Amino acid sequence: MSEASLIYGPVPSRRLGLSLGIDLVPYKTCTYNCIYCQLGRTTTKTMRRRIYLPPKRILRELKESLKKNKRVDFITFSGSGEPTLNSKIGYLIRAIKKFTKIPVAVITNGALLYKPSVQQDLLLADVVLPTLTTANLETFKRIHCGHPLITLKKTISGLIEFRKKYKGEIWLEIMLIKGFNDNKEELEGLKKIISQIKPERVQLNTVVRPPSDDRALPLLKEELLKIKKYLGNECEIIVDFKEKRGRTTKERKETLILNLLARRPVTLNDITNVLRLNRNEAVKILAHLIADKKVRLVNHQGIDYYRIKNY
Repeated sequence: MSEASLIYGPVPSRRLGLSLGIDLVPYKTCTYNCIYCQLGRTTTKTMRRRIYLPPKRILRELKESLKKNKRVDFITFSGSGEPTLNSKIGYLIRAIKKFTKIPVAVITNGALLYKPSVQQDLLLADVVLPTLTTANLETFKRIHCGHPLITLKKTISGLIEFRKKYKGEIWLEIMLIKGFNDNKEELEGLKKIISQIKPERVQLNTVVRPPSDDRALPLLKEELLKIKKYLGNECEIIVDFKEKRGRTTKERKETLILNLLARRPVTLNDITNVLRLNRNEAVKILAHLIADKKVRLVNHQGIDYYRIKNY
């Protein structure tokens, strides 16, 4: 089996238009194990920055993808883990800017922004999109279940210090979870930190896709509108309310599987665990996608993987 593609997209995004994404770390390698993560539980929780994937291969795949996809609004570092864990992200941003004028965005949980090396690496990005959920230590622990060396104080100070150095735009995502960080005290704390970070945009989000933990519940649209009014005019709601919790249609499940496979080949267990699908149902959907020639099954070292047909 050939190597899995590290480039996925272009994918329509409410935040970044048509975004061509780059996956910089192995699947679910992250500093956090957030209860709201739609990709499932973190398998490798780490703070270690290293060269997880060959930079030359990433750049080669990106150039090839840009030839096929002429209309791209952003080249985005995000993927299935925390992109700033890749110690070559700064090198990659500089290299990309030498062969394209498409703006570069970095979607990050912000946990490592207190590190001078990470701040330096992201200075040339056009947009940085970090996440903030709370100014309360206990809430921070409950939501993120992070690496033990990551603290709320470091995370917030990192965002504030990065703002002082960074000349691009910061679009701060506020991920809101029912019963965790949506009360008056939590919102007052968030408003205070936002005023210190001074982002160009504040983007309100909530849990609309199946999370890794069933305790992570969404806010209603009306609740988000009230919070938007409280936090100020720079706020925008980026939630797609067409995403419904509960019973998911067959077409929606097909889309979820295809989006997952667009990142890399995965096993049946990966699909059922990440998307929280019944095994028999997943098998039926995959059989339909194979029949439609959208997906193919390959065997690598005795293990069956599903992958997008085009790759």
